[in-house]
Amino acid sequence: MTATPTPLVDLAGLDRLAHAISAAERGWHVFPLRPDDKRPAGHPERSCPGTGRCATGHRTPEQRATTDHDLIAAAWTHAPYNIGIATGPSGLLVVDLDTLKDKDEKGTPDGVDLFEALCERAGEAVPTTYRVRTARGGQHLYFTQPDGVRLGSTRGRLGRHIDTRGWGGYVVAPGSNTPDGAYIVLDSIAPAALPEWLLDALAPQPAAVPAALTPAHTSGRRLADVVLERETAAVASTSEGGRNDQLLKSVRAVGRFVAWGDLPRNTVEEAFQVAGEAADLPPAECRTTIRSALNWSLRTARPRPAAA
Repeated sequence: MTATPTPLVDLAGLDRLAHAISAAERGWHVFPLRPDDKRPAGHPERSCPGTGRCATGHRTPEQRATTDHDLIAAAWTHAPYNIGIATGPSGLLVVDLDTLKDKDEKGTPDGVDLFEALCERAGEAVPTTYRVRTARGGQHLYFTQPDGVRLGSTRGRLGRHIDTRGWGGYVVAPGSNTPDGAYIVLDSIAPAALPEWLLDALAPQPAAVPAALTPAHTSGRRLADVVLERETAAVASTSEGGRNDQLLKSVRAVGRFVAWGDLPRNTVEEAFQVAGEAADLPPAECRTTIRSALNWSLRTARPRPAAA
């Protein structure tokens, strides 16, 4: 009688399952990323079939993230997924300290060095907290968000090569691997509370626009900067239900300054991407709306004298 062969165990999948369960036990909401990749598994919003779990509307990775051990086991025994942690539902604010890029000038500080300088400027020591080495040699510093505070994600607000991940964002968790390397825990202690100086630096602060400010009394670039600051603040502070409409409206309000050459398009795109994600809009939805609104502005903007 021929013995039935024993199924091969996917050791990589079991290892990542263990890491996903470990994260869930800390109360962190996890979801699958593509194997050996940083992108979420499953379909993007633009190709959502509107069936199954998305029957009532596309479910973003943040909405799908869970601490349910049974759901986690079902996912990670299906494939050796990498692990994403949805930072907002997990009550986390993660500071992402990036490494230098090839295009950076010699002597440019990386994210770790710059963050140390920021701490020194604030008169504080570098916080001791849960810390992860990223695949390319950077670091993720995990902090808990204060009660009643809902910080979104930012890009470069604290400085070059420093991003943050809160509501609307996620981080790649330890146990994950990419072609650049592995994500490894450097310090496994519980995340520290977000320092006050960091909270102050990251909290949305709507800009007040002087009532007397008009195109006749200010340069085009100064007016463009003021309008950009005002409109991004409006997007970041918009509540659920009108976020995409506000994003579209605000980008169009700024788009004429791109058409007139007062603001670079990439600057506007990056500023509204950060604001949209801070309002908890999915990153892909932000990019699509921003691109569409700017294209509309470039097609329809009147010449400056006619608009003045």
